[in-house]
Amino acid sequence: MTDQDDAAASPAPSTTIHTVREIEGLIPHRWPFLLVDRIVAYDPDESRIVGIKGITATEWFFQGHFPGLPVMPGVLQVEALAQTMAVYVAKQPGFGDRIGLFGGIEACRFKRMVVPGDTLRLEVTMEKLGRRFGRGRGVASVDGEVACEATLTFIIPDASVLR
Repeated sequence: MTDQDDAAASPAPSTTIHTVREIEGLIPHRWPFLLVDRIVAYDPDESRIVGIKGITATEWFFQGHFPGLPVMPGVLQVEALAQTMAVYVAKQPGFGDRIGLFGGIEACRFKRMVVPGDTLRLEVTMEKLGRRFGRGRGVASVDGEVACEATLTFIIPDASVLR
């Protein structure tokens, strides 16, 4: 495979498959807690999705984390991965109107600080997706360097639980 073949196989980072408004149509998260700006790759055959989050100096969480040393909290990196996974799941037949809740976060590692000016790439590969349970591997990176990685699981409870 040549470099040209590689480029054709995966969209360039500037490709937008879903805008923030379209993401809002797929998942219930809203500002200030929506942590995915756009989807740049979606491949149901590979069970894979890639989102982007631009990290700006005006993010709400930088006011307290940490004054003088703004660092994106690791838990919000994990949440951004989970929201990217939620977009993938919402696009699958039969899942569009269902809400998933965290079931677990396993093998989570933080390897790099995420700071204002960074562009966080959020890649999730689904390992399992059933009617009421799912699991995927998420990797958040900046300029090809892993910032956070984790295996995320979710459950979809009965509608009566969410009332």
